[in-house]
Amino acid sequence: MSGPSINTAIAMALIVYGAVLVLIAWVSVRRVRSPRDFFVAGRRVGLWVVALSTMSTAFSGFVFLGGPGLTYRIGLASMWISLPLGFTAGLLCWVSGRQLRRLAGRHEIFTIPDAIAVRFDHPPATRLAALAVAAGSIAYLGLQIRALGILGTGLLGLDSPLPVMLIGLAIIVAYSVGGGMVAGVYTDLFQGLWMLTVALLLGLLAIRAPGGVVRIGETLAVAAEFGESFVDPRLGGRAMLMLGFFMVFGVGVLGQPQMLHKFFMVRDEVQLRFMPVILGGSQAICLLIWFGIGLAVPALVAQGAMTAPSPVDHASPEFLRQQTPTLLGGLAVAGILAAIMSTADTFLHLAATALVRDLPRSFRRPVSNEMRAVRWLLPVVGLVAAAFAIWFGDLIAILGAFAFGTFAAALMPVMAIGFHWRRVEGRAVSASIATGLSVHLGLELLNRQTVFPGWVPPLAPGVMPAAIAMAASMLVLIVVTGVRTPRAASGLVSSRS
Repeated sequence: MSGPSINTAIAMALIVYGAVLVLIAWVSVRRVRSPRDFFVAGRRVGLWVVALSTMSTAFSGFVFLGGPGLTYRIGLASMWISLPLGFTAGLLCWVSGRQLRRLAGRHEIFTIPDAIAVRFDHPPATRLAALAVAAGSIAYLGLQIRALGILGTGLLGLDSPLPVMLIGLAIIVAYSVGGGMVAGVYTDLFQGLWMLTVALLLGLLAIRAPGGVVRIGETLAVAAEFGESFVDPRLGGRAMLMLGFFMVFGVGVLGQPQMLHKFFMVRDEVQLRFMPVILGGSQAICLLIWFGIGLAVPALVAQGAMTAPSPVDHASPEFLRQQTPTLLGGLAVAGILAAIMSTADTFLHLAATALVRDLPRSFRRPVSNEMRAVRWLLPVVGLVAAAFAIWFGDLIAILGAFAFGTFAAALMPVMAIGFHWRRVEGRAVSASIATGLSVHLGLELLNRQTVFPGWVPPLAPGVMPAAIAMAASMLVLIVVTGVRTPRAASGLVSSRS
């Protein structure tokens, strides 16, 4: 595609996209009249809206940019991240979603730390949960901001990613400040529909471009720079990495507040019976981007039809620039931006709310005007996340695995076991969250430190810190619960209540 034509198509698509976002934000501001509207969209969201909103929040720049980049680096083995998709939607809705919706129907609950406070009545547990939500949200938000920079340098030809990162962050903060979660959930719906359309069209185009699925496999298997190991999902025998991917992105989904938070918005609990079909189906369509572009780009490079992306996170932008028709290219760029922004606004709110609402309440010192405080903190959270993304400096998919793993290690055992096992108490929850956070962040820092050149990382190559931390967190929860004498349960929501 020529430069001027693709730039014109991108500009037109972004104008339409931006106009719809402005309209949604304007309508949303008029509908925000109470904290319930701001934090949980008034708890009146229907099935399709909450399902597609959950999908667009979960599938972000991590899938549209990070997925193809990771596949280009390690090959078909990246499927182990998405393989649990066959059961995660049902697991999320039926194990945690129903519990949280019932609890929210009885109490004024806006956040996951709120739910933990009601269930366990133990301020340190609430405090640690708020810190975990803030830490993971800032990391995830950094992923989205970094993805904006990848678009700017990879597709628009900018020398520095900072202008696009800062402009995109300003737009996200602008509509998040005014409309809260009302704006968030309906922009997520619009962006989710756009994402599905782009993923379907672009994924099919990507598979066809090198000659179809069979030709892709044949090309990659004999290519000197890729070879048979590239199309071997066993990742060259690195079983621990495969197991880590599967466990963290499978069971770890139960600890993801960006998805769990949506259940507080559901209008009717009966909707959760059908939500996995819509959520799982829409996620499966979006994965066409991950594997379509992720396998097509190396095949086209091997065939001499494309130049190799450098860095590999530019796989999607380079495919759009070199292989995609102009109109579809413009729509695709807007779709990738939709994927990024639909997730970014949620994490902005989660981090700011955890810091100025949940954390002060855990010390019995609530802020007088929480809505105003959250709005003031949103730009600060965005800038901190941008700084973290620049410091992290790795593939988008690796940053996504770090953020997802932070939530999984800290919150999955509490949400999966603590809300179902009556014997679990607040002290066990505090110990579990503290273990998950400290082990995960500690192992990541030790693996990445560069101060001591002779330092040997504590984990063998391929072992995920998040998987170790999640296992340690669950073990601590079970052991501490088992050795303590339980008190009378309070605030418990059982599966039959």
